[in-house]
Amino acid sequence: MSNSQINLSRRQLFTRRKDTGKPNLPWVKDHLFTDLCTQCGKCLQACPERIIQLSDGGFPRVDFNLGECTFCYQCAQACPEPLFNSKEEAAWQVKASISETCLAPRRIDCRSCGDSCEPQAIRFKLAIGSVAQPQIDTALCNGCGACVSVCPVDAIAIKQ
Repeated sequence: MSNSQINLSRRQLFTRRKDTGKPNLPWVKDHLFTDLCTQCGKCLQACPERIIQLSDGGFPRVDFNLGECTFCYQCAQACPEPLFNSKEEAAWQVKASISETCLAPRRIDCRSCGDSCEPQAIRFKLAIGSVAQPQIDTALCNGCGACVSVCPVDAIAIKQ
C-alpha cells in the first residue's frame, strides 16, 4: 500500500497519539492532502519558523510546540503539488483552546499566553478572591499558535 492510500483516520484507532485535531498546514486543501502530498519535504525546508515537521505516515504537520505560524505562505509556494488554496483565503479554521491544566484555576497567575497573543484573542477576566482567568475570543483567534509554546504546563492546544 502506498502512502497516498493510507487512511490516517483509521490509523489513529491503533495509536495513542492525539493528532487528529491538529492542523496539517495553513491553506491546505484537507480533502486532497493525503491523496496529493508526495511527502517531498519542500514545505519543511521552506518554513522560516521550522514548525513544520513530519508526522505519522510521513506527512507534514505544524507543531506549535516549536513556535508560531507567521502565515508567510512559503510552505505553499514551495509545494510542487496543487495542495494549497490561495493566500487571499483564510489560512485555516483552527482556534486555540485552554484545558483544565491551566495554572489560573489553581490560583497561580501566569498570563504568558496572553502576552504572546498578537491579535489579543486571549484576555483575562478578573475574579474576586482568585487570579484573573484566561478566556479566548474565538472571533479574534487566528490559530497562529503563539500561545502554545509559551505555556509552562502545556494547557493550550490549537484544534479544528
